[in-house]
Amino acid sequence: MSQYSIADNFNQYFKIKFASSKELRQEAFKIRYGVYCNELGWEPENQQQMETDECDDYSFHCILEHRRTGAFAGCIRLVIPPANNPNLKLPFEENCLASAIPDTVDTQTLPRGGFGEISRLAVLEDFRRRDNEKNTPYVLNDINPEKVFTEAERRNFPNIAMGLYLSGLALAEICNHVGIMVMMEPRLNRRLRRFGLPFEQIGIEMDYHGRRAMFYLPREKFHLELTDQLRELYDIIHNDLKTQMFFTPYTNLMDK
Repeated sequence: MSQYSIADNFNQYFKIKFASSKELRQEAFKIRYGVYCNELGWEPENQQQMETDECDDYSFHCILEHRRTGAFAGCIRLVIPPANNPNLKLPFEENCLASAIPDTVDTQTLPRGGFGEISRLAVLEDFRRRDNEKNTPYVLNDINPEKVFTEAERRNFPNIAMGLYLSGLALAEICNHVGIMVMMEPRLNRRLRRFGLPFEQIGIEMDYHGRRAMFYLPREKFHLELTDQLRELYDIIHNDLKTQMFFTPYTNLMDK
């Protein structure tokens, strides 16, 4: 029996929160501003010091809280194209649709309101390493920041980005979505595959804040192949989010 549980340790120090209020969503926007505007320079600075775009109005947002300090460490959103307005698009559809690979998943045929795109994953500098990671909004490998955190807390920092990814998947499952997409580097996809997230590449590589491509994961594979430890963490995050969300999940009336 393993002496170390990723799920138990993560849950001891961090909590995923569904941003159900304007105030919590603004905390996510502040995190994004700190990472995407101040650190990386990918988005322009502004007086409000919050990074937002039009997709935020039809997205679900999560933030990660550090339990001991109450500080917000990171954020993620699930963009859901609404069924009642076909003009509102995913970031992929708006910026990268020309890169779509023929004969793979065509987002134009998926039910609007019944799928989404994970985007704007960001982790504040205090909770990740900067050495050799100068152009990334988060990391999935070891970190060792010289901050106010204990050694036990720092050992959990490499799991922050994975916890946020799993929260995006949990949101999609709770919403009853048919699948989920994410724009990422192919090397990150290979790493996620080792964790049990077999995303399929549906777009060719392009220069989009580095070499990135669009990937898709169908509902039946959201957690089917997760490693035992990550499945345990996923279950904690899923159950935690489910108690925080109150809405009607997507239903395909054609299936009834």
